Amino acid sequence: MSYFIVSDGKTIKNFGTAQDHKRALDGDKGKNTGGMGAYSPSRLFNKDLEKKILNKIIKPTIKGLKELGTVYKGFLYVGLMIVKKEPYLIEYNVRMGDPECQTILPKLKSDLFDIFMSCCSGTLKKTKINWYDKKSLCVVLCSKGYPEKFKKDVPIKNFLNIKSNKNEYCYHAGTKIIDGEICSVGGRVLNFVCLSNSFEESRKKVLRTIKKLNWNNGFFRKDIGHKVINK
Repeated sequence: MSYFIVSDGKTIKNFGTAQDHKRALDGDKGKNTGGMGAYSPSRLFNKDLEKKILNKIIKPTIKGLKELGTVYKGFLYVGLMIVKKEPYLIEYNVRMGDPECQTILPKLKSDLFDIFMSCCSGTLKKTKINWYDKKSLCVVLCSKGYPEKFKKDVPIKNFLNIKSNKNEYCYHAGTKIIDGEICSVGGRVLNFVCLSNSFEESRKKVLRTIKKLNWNNGFFRKDIGHKVINK
């Protein structure tokens, strides 16, 4: 799972959890990618685990940085393996993850700019971070051939016909306007996200939107969130 915090160098506040799917094909098969989709919150998350993550990993890291003369301000993202309810650190990133970022940020009720400013000014302790009580799921639409060779500058003909309803979002990852048309220029092209009361509902809505797009040069995983969705 991925666990995120923000810090102003003194105060640490939770900034959500997510579970991403790295393999290119359904069933977590195929080559490793930058991320084919994600969901938030992680199925592994609970308050007991959070205490262990903070006490064993994050707080010692912030303390260690202070001892080195560094006041750390900003995001800290830990990639974790959870073994027998114990967290083990795989990696740190000083940013939000992709596609976890696209999955977590729509759940944020508070003003993101205010959070950034409070980290910079050292007033994070006074800043409330509020969230929508929703399940968020993201599916990444990729160019055929990714993560290996793929065609670039391919028009996405039906893009402007897609209408997003409330709590549905589309983030551009690898697109460019060429001769007035939105075209793919990257391996991961579009991120479709939905917030709802269940992961199943979110995935259904996202897949329905991608089906309407009907982009022949793309592929995507249909089973994002399969460990939290029974159907």
